[in-house]
Amino acid sequence: MEYKQAFSNTCIFLSEINDPGKVASYIPELGSVDPTKFGVHLTTMDGDSFSHGDSHEKFSIQSIAKVLSLVLAYELEGEKLWKRVGVEPSGTAFNSLVQLEHDRGIPRNPLINSGALVICDFLVDHLKDAKQTFIEYIRKIANNDSIDYNKKVAESEKAHGYRNAALINLMKAYGNITGNCDEVLDFYFHLCSIEMTCAELARTFMFLANDGVDPFSKERIISTEKSKRINTLMQLCGFYDEAGEFSFKVGIPGKSGVGGGIIAILPEHFSVAVWSPRLNEKGNSYKGMRFLEMFNQATDSSVF
Repeated sequence: MEYKQAFSNTCIFLSEINDPGKVASYIPELGSVDPTKFGVHLTTMDGDSFSHGDSHEKFSIQSIAKVLSLVLAYELEGEKLWKRVGVEPSGTAFNSLVQLEHDRGIPRNPLINSGALVICDFLVDHLKDAKQTFIEYIRKIANNDSIDYNKKVAESEKAHGYRNAALINLMKAYGNITGNCDEVLDFYFHLCSIEMTCAELARTFMFLANDGVDPFSKERIISTEKSKRINTLMQLCGFYDEAGEFSFKVGIPGKSGVGGGIIAILPEHFSVAVWSPRLNEKGNSYKGMRFLEMFNQATDSSVF
């Protein structure tokens, strides 16, 4: 499958179009990011890499990190994990309190805020120093010791995270949070603040394109069965209330973040990361979504 020309043509086209999206200003540190940034990086199973624009500039990956925390929690907890968090698309906003109360404190899936908070509760319970252990885990998968939290972003989220506080306290009331709410929230805010470049992000997620094995280090990160289930969750739940449209137009697993990043996987072929801070009305990167739609149409890349 030839990617180089399609990659180049799509990047050039999107670099020149108007972007009607808006940055995520409800988190002040994200609102101050240059909205004109645009970077893309694709890494293939054959070891080829293609970059464009600001693909080597670090940005806050936000909810993309929820996939990595889920991978670690799934390895530690196994199938017991699904007693406290579901695997269904949410159908409502990623931070909905109404749906969470309707479901009596059981989040619809681990990629919305409430579900990710339950995953963080698992990790805080399992790990002696959750923040340090988790960042070391990410560095190992990425083969990159420079990856770290952005303290300013974490503090900015903490100072304005009232709805996340409401979510975790509601789940605590239903008995679905076992740890200290403030400790779990602190870990969650740091998790969302992790910074990577598009190149680092694409490299980090290659194990999900290869049945759970890092194709470069040959180290198994997660079992084949669990890797397939993680990809399925990204396919069904990775784009907030736009997951169905993404599957319809693009047809591969992925996860977005309100920092403007998107990671997408075509199993057995590639991992691609896009960063453009302006978001559409559903909270996903406008140019990121357009890139993946156009690129995948040009290369006929789909799991279907």
